[in-house]
Amino acid sequence: MARIVQAGSGPADIDDESLSPRDATNEEIDSLRHVVDKLPRKVWVSLLVSGAERFTYYTITTPWQNYIQNAPGDGAVPGALGLGQSRATMIFNAFYLFYYLVPIPFALVSDAWLGRYAVLCISLSLYFCGTLVQFITSLPSLFHYESGLAGLILSMILIGLGVGGTKAAITPFIGDQYPVKSPQVMTLPTGERVIIDRTLTLQYVYNVYYWITNVAALSILASTYLEKERGFWAANVLALCSSWIGVALLVLFGKELERYPAQGGVLLKAGKVLSYAIHDKFKIDAARPRHQLEKHNRVVPWTDRFVTEIQSGLRACQVMAWFVLFHLGINQMTNNLVSQAGEMQLTGFPNDGIQVLNPIACVLLGPVIQKLLYPTLARYQIPFGPLMRMTMAFFTMAATFAYAAGVQKMIYNSGPCYEAPLVCPAAQRVGQPALPNEIKVWVQTPIYVILAVSEIFGFVTLSEYSYSKAPKDMRTVVQSMRQLSAGIGSAIGIALGPVSRDPKVLWMDVGLAVSLGLSGPLFWAVMGHLEKDNEDLDTMFLNDDGGTAAHTEGEVISGTKS
Repeated sequence: MARIVQAGSGPADIDDESLSPRDATNEEIDSLRHVVDKLPRKVWVSLLVSGAERFTYYTITTPWQNYIQNAPGDGAVPGALGLGQSRATMIFNAFYLFYYLVPIPFALVSDAWLGRYAVLCISLSLYFCGTLVQFITSLPSLFHYESGLAGLILSMILIGLGVGGTKAAITPFIGDQYPVKSPQVMTLPTGERVIIDRTLTLQYVYNVYYWITNVAALSILASTYLEKERGFWAANVLALCSSWIGVALLVLFGKELERYPAQGGVLLKAGKVLSYAIHDKFKIDAARPRHQLEKHNRVVPWTDRFVTEIQSGLRACQVMAWFVLFHLGINQMTNNLVSQAGEMQLTGFPNDGIQVLNPIACVLLGPVIQKLLYPTLARYQIPFGPLMRMTMAFFTMAATFAYAAGVQKMIYNSGPCYEAPLVCPAAQRVGQPALPNEIKVWVQTPIYVILAVSEIFGFVTLSEYSYSKAPKDMRTVVQSMRQLSAGIGSAIGIALGPVSRDPKVLWMDVGLAVSLGLSGPLFWAVMGHLEKDNEDLDTMFLNDDGGTAAHTEGEVISGTKS
């Protein structure tokens, strides 16, 4: 068993001048300590691009539930369009559905024609246009119901295109910035020889990516306070000012960043591989060159390794398909949980600002899980690979909504309005906002903390897994399949719109808790075998024509590495 420094522990402190790097032997790989490589500047630039995009996203979208649901001056929370909770939730989920479906055409354009760099530039430019429209139409001097609604729809379309294109390209683009290389032996200044491990380095990169995402999400606090104290236009101007940063970084460092050319022929070959597999009873091995030559006397323009990569990518897509309900749960943070907070005593805090507890918890818990939990489990040789981590994500997400249902029940057990918060006669006051039920909003805190644990187990692992398992020239397409599962979750959210209102919303939370709780053991029962199969697949890479590719493109991202 190789000794490992987990990626979350950060890069090794290595003095390049004292090292003589060379390719490692199999014996050295198995016996020496594995460490994380020093990241080149272009990796940090790509991570900052993603952080700027996430800052803009949370700043512009966090006020939307209040903007759509509440009327101006109606209650203790800000409002604009006054369409009600059910319609606001359905509109928000429709936006989610749109931007989760957009990555598919963007991915095809990226991998077959323009490349990831160009797609990112186009997407972030659309993003800027969307924030500009939202800012202009929310200005008090220009706002009225018709212009506000039209501006919201147009901005949602532009922002949806921008987010969707960025989602498709950014994850593989970040991975592209770290060079492909086999494990190398380097000597530390202390004289210890170590293995520079690409697998652990990529794991570290995506942990940093997730950490930056959650730091950027702290913009929720600034956005909601600007919305509450100054108006929606003030939050929107902050988003407008941040939306151009990503494009500026891409242009400024454009010559330094890796821009792998699009490989349109790869998609055609992949389609052929899948068609041959389908015609032979869905057996992927039927597309291998030897099988095609022996059975059909056909010479195919691909290698065994390419078929193995397609097989690996299909497995990643299978895993992503299970995250439909998981995404439905995540979406509640920006709609129904915001509405739930608005029914409680806010003590001066914005009702849509309470969700800032989620990124704070992610920032604090992420390093603890990466530096303490994973190494401890590895030290005691307790298996906790990617599939097990994702299984735990379902259980923790179920716990999130079990507690959310409990909070909703506490609201309904409190006066003055019980199951009709804010709308019963006892809550109405002349010239003042309606009285919320007598329960403090801070009881929601565990929801966002448990949700953070679920995201770390689920989304971080899925990002690493989907990148490492996707064929090199099809990573954007595979990433878009992940967004497709999220889109289906949003479609379910639209269908649940009629129950996203009091008092039915309680049973929606209960249903989510039960469904996610059952999904955990089902996911492990159906997909858990991939934990072992991943190791076998790496061995197949070694036996194919890729040589040492198992150490470069066929990594298994997990809490342990043997």
